[in-house]
Amino acid sequence: MTAGTAPLAGRTALVSGGGNGLGRAITRCLLADGARVVITGRSEGPLKETAALLGPDVTYRICDVSRPFDVEALADALAGEEISILVNNAGIAGPVAPLTEISADDWDEVFDVNVRGVFLMCRAFLPAMTERGAGDVINIASVSGKRPLLRRTPYCASKMAVIGLTTTLAGEVGPSGVTVNSLSPGPVSGPRMERNFRMEAERTGSSYAAAETAFVSRSALGRMVTEAEVGAAVSAMLRMPGLCGADIDLSAGMVAR
Repeated sequence: MTAGTAPLAGRTALVSGGGNGLGRAITRCLLADGARVVITGRSEGPLKETAALLGPDVTYRICDVSRPFDVEALADALAGEEISILVNNAGIAGPVAPLTEISADDWDEVFDVNVRGVFLMCRAFLPAMTERGAGDVINIASVSGKRPLLRRTPYCASKMAVIGLTTTLAGEVGPSGVTVNSLSPGPVSGPRMERNFRMEAERTGSSYAAAETAFVSRSALGRMVTEAEVGAAVSAMLRMPGLCGADIDLSAGMVAR
């Protein structure tokens, strides 16, 4: 890379779940590093809004990553693009309930999106990377599962499955020059956590502030991470060529304690 050249200049990234939240933050950071970005999601509205907000180097395609037909259609539509970065960010939170009260359908829905989606996207876009002998895959996992997160068994189990998929897949494709890593954010400040704090306050009869304080006190830094920090971490991982088969915690010390 010559002086003044953006680190990802000339590369195209594909970000699933790119219409809002973490996906939008990741896309913003990839753009700042010079990449072109294709974002995908199930709903056109957020995708269209993100593309309009972030500019002409962002395009979007509607795709439900849990459906093989959708992913195959996406791969066909992008056959003319050299996708050299794949960020598997699409995911759902799933039910909040004791395991004994969770239906099989709700369990399967979480795994269909959070794990099967990663499998399908990797299966579709890795062959071209391995043929070229270069490429980077980053799977968004979670610290959930590494520490207990009560009433969230489907989500925790699915994210730990993503870590297992990552480490094994890295061994399969690493010899061809492709890196596969996972990033495990801790709780990310924003609407989802605000909703969780309201629900916990209602469940326990405490205040919103008390529910939030009890939660963030588990982290070494006494706070949650931000969407921008997650986006920056993805960009940083792509600038570490020796990183392969790794799972990186970004949790403000949630796991450390």
